[in-house]
Amino acid sequence: MSGCPVHGSLTERIVAEERAQLDFSQSMSYGDYLQLDAILGAQQLLSPTHDELLFIIQHQTSELWMKLMLHELGAATAAVAADRHADAFKMLARVSRIMEQLVGAWSVLATMTPTEYTAMRPYLASSSGFQSYQYRCIEFALGNKNAAMLQPHAHRPDLLARVEAAWRAPSLYDEALRLLARQGLAIPAGHLERDWTLPYTASPEVEAAWAQVYRDPQSHWDLYQLGEKLADIEDAFRLWRFRHVTTVERVIGFKRGTGGTGGVSYLRKMLDVVLFPEIWSVRTKL
Repeated sequence: MSGCPVHGSLTERIVAEERAQLDFSQSMSYGDYLQLDAILGAQQLLSPTHDELLFIIQHQTSELWMKLMLHELGAATAAVAADRHADAFKMLARVSRIMEQLVGAWSVLATMTPTEYTAMRPYLASSSGFQSYQYRCIEFALGNKNAAMLQPHAHRPDLLARVEAAWRAPSLYDEALRLLARQGLAIPAGHLERDWTLPYTASPEVEAAWAQVYRDPQSHWDLYQLGEKLADIEDAFRLWRFRHVTTVERVIGFKRGTGGTGGVSYLRKMLDVVLFPEIWSVRTKL
């Protein structure tokens, strides 16, 4: 107890010496800038269980990270299209780091036991992460196009418009291939102008173009870096999916998901989806 006043007086002296602002009655505070009242008041629990707050915060923070990811992905795709390579690389590196945050977050949710989840599950009704419009926009921005995934947002015209815009737009990989073509590499015309709403189809010619880049990185340095940025993103995305399916299996086993899918079985199938196929297949040919 004798040390507390000393510690307190030291802290007060440091604050005084640093001239820290303490009065915010006439200026914007930290909480004002971040709108913390709205953010911290957004956790509306529906069940009497202790663990629901964890479940809500896990998903709300993931949605915040996804908002930033979409911001960076959209800007990076535009930068690739405009030949602003350095800007694109910086943004894509940030996307990979955001993915790391999302992967790590599953470890927190994994502390919820099956018993704890079962107690709150009836209160979720049919709500599911499967319905996240931001996640769907990320999938579309990375090239995993699927028209059926527009339907869960049909009841919200404002959200449907956002998801449909991402569905109709060229993906990051589409713009990457256009960049390869502008740099003189042979990319099939059908991969440069096509119906962007359709899933991407792998091409031997595209693989050959990437092989040319990887065999002579000094002559294609920016494209070489772009290829590795794409590999970084898909690597992180696979880890995100893997931690997701593992956490779901740990918490609910093989029960059907609240969104109507098979839960673990659906998520395991999604592990097989490849976003940038030639970025991976080319490695066998080098």
